[in-house]
Amino acid sequence: MEVSADKRSPSYAPRNLLNADQLKRGITQRSQERGDENAVQSWLLNHFYRHLVGNFEPARRIQTLDDACAALGSDAPPAWVSGYFDSAAKAAAEEASKAVAPLVWVDPQAPLLLQQEAQLVEFLTSRKGTALEGKLERITCPQALALWEKEHAQMVARVDQGWRQSSPAALNVAVTCTEHTWVELRPESPLLRAEMAFESYVMRHCLGQFANRRALTGGYGERYAEAVEQQGMRVFSLRDAQGQPHITISLIIQDDGALTVEQVKGKQNRPPIERYFQDLLRFLNSLDTDQQTPTDCIAIGIVRTEAGWLRIEEVNDAEAQTRLVARYPQLFNRLDAPSAMVEWLVAARQSDLLLEVAPLAPAVKYATRHIFKKSPWPQRQADDPLFRTEGVSWADMSPQQAEEITAWHSRSR
Repeated sequence: MEVSADKRSPSYAPRNLLNADQLKRGITQRSQERGDENAVQSWLLNHFYRHLVGNFEPARRIQTLDDACAALGSDAPPAWVSGYFDSAAKAAAEEASKAVAPLVWVDPQAPLLLQQEAQLVEFLTSRKGTALEGKLERITCPQALALWEKEHAQMVARVDQGWRQSSPAALNVAVTCTEHTWVELRPESPLLRAEMAFESYVMRHCLGQFANRRALTGGYGERYAEAVEQQGMRVFSLRDAQGQPHITISLIIQDDGALTVEQVKGKQNRPPIERYFQDLLRFLNSLDTDQQTPTDCIAIGIVRTEAGWLRIEEVNDAEAQTRLVARYPQLFNRLDAPSAMVEWLVAARQSDLLLEVAPLAPAVKYATRHIFKKSPWPQRQADDPLFRTEGVSWADMSPQQAEEITAWHSRSR
């Protein structure tokens, strides 16, 4: 749940971050892929990173070394982690007021994290050419998020002042569906900006929200309009028979001509509704997009695979599942029939996901039994010879489980 502006602290709370390097790498990589200017990337690595360390929720509290190992997916956490817990124990024993700052782990693919980053990039980019451009480093991340929310609330309040009429001359038909049509906003059309303003008016988002509504210049709309006009972005809209939009899609044109899906928005920046999913899949599969899947598509259960764009539940190929979960582990619980390889991958990297979806492969089930409060298997008998092989005891393994594992391995060969 997003924190509202009036509840958000304007500063950064004292916390320690277990996966700091991972989050910094992610911020840098996404910024470079977007082509952010140096000032924007610098701000993100300073203020947005400090926001993730101190304020971002949900964050996983790390209480013990075992918690740290589980979060990192490693048996040997960095040396400083052990030192942290030693200091914490010493401080707790001496005086409660000297307690060290808490240690947390933040999911690098958390939808709210990616959403806030996108909002902040939008905010920072819209400041280009304004008096605020040279003062960005003075603005904290909570302040920037609060400003973004305030401005978007004002946009909604002023939306009636931004009415523009749609014009067929500003559109090219891209894909025709049974009841709807995908159209592209023409970059060379003199009516492009007016069409963007119409799209924003109906959809209640910021694509065509210009600071100067008469001249159609400045503000959030300027950023998108320039990108389309300079052929760095393509914008498509799903229109009904009356010409009303229902989905807006923006795609980034890479230097090599490849297309990256940037945003897929329904009305009021919400996810598109399910009745349009088939039209959306048909359109996405008509384009030569790269392998990236935006957060908007992940939220509605649509992903890019080697076989094209599919609903997550339709990804049945073991190799495709492995690639998908390796990149987006949070999608594991949406697979209808995860392969054993995927379950091993999740067990190694983010085993707590198995609490939501119990593994199907018996070997994985046994290997991850420690994450469940109670073992689903009968307690072993001390004199059962099945549990002694070359002098090694296998705790919690029943004859039933051993037979199931053996049978599963035989079928897998």
